Amino acid sequence: MEKPKDDARKKDEALVVLKDVWKIYQVGEVEVPALRGVSVEIKKGDFVAIVGASGSGKSTMMNLVGCLDTPSKGKIFLKSRNIADLCESDLATLRGKTIGFIFQQYNLLPNMTAYENVVLPLELQEVDDGAAAKQAKKVLKLVGLEDKMHHLPSQLSGGQQQRVAIARCLVGDPEIILADEPTGALDSVTGKDVLNMLERIWKEEGKTVIMVTHDLHLAEYAHNIIELKDGKIIRMEQNHVK
Repeated sequence: MEKPKDDARKKDEALVVLKDVWKIYQVGEVEVPALRGVSVEIKKGDFVAIVGASGSGKSTMMNLVGCLDTPSKGKIFLKSRNIADLCESDLATLRGKTIGFIFQQYNLLPNMTAYENVVLPLELQEVDDGAAAKQAKKVLKLVGLEDKMHHLPSQLSGGQQQRVAIARCLVGDPEIILADEPTGALDSVTGKDVLNMLERIWKEEGKTVIMVTHDLHLAEYAHNIIELKDGKIIRMEQNHVK
């Protein structure tokens, strides 16, 4: 009877915690706060949308949630470890194993095939060639591109390129997927397909998904919505997703 309790405990595990986080930029002699006292806890299995208008602080928050930047004040914990206590190489290792990134502009290498783009992170980690190939093909199949793996990005549509980017994100089996405006470069129909895929990965693969978007319609896919304005959280609520 203990296993269900263990599973429940793991699901409640806080993967990313921000405690009274401020980010202040120095512009000449003026201090400009981009985030003002933000506190958030993102748990294993969450699907979170961070929303807000331009200048609301959501890009700054994304960089901090993704441990790509450090706060001016406050604390950030990634898997219960205070990132301020880690040297850059240890933080990079922890971040690399825990978080996969999806960007608005795909960031694919143009002279490499879909397969080569996806397998590259594993090659950089010096994963065994056979294991790397098997994993790359697995995630390309997961995103429905097993028949396009030898195509260059220029031979793929925008939606297909974003699916390659999602496969590249998944290939290292991260616990967290951090998606920055993942449909921003796509038309509405293709964007909806990409969001449906992220939702399916969240449900079927058990990933924690954090999506940054200015589009409130896209935020409806998320289980939790965090809305920012002028660097502060003005709304934090659970969404009743389908």
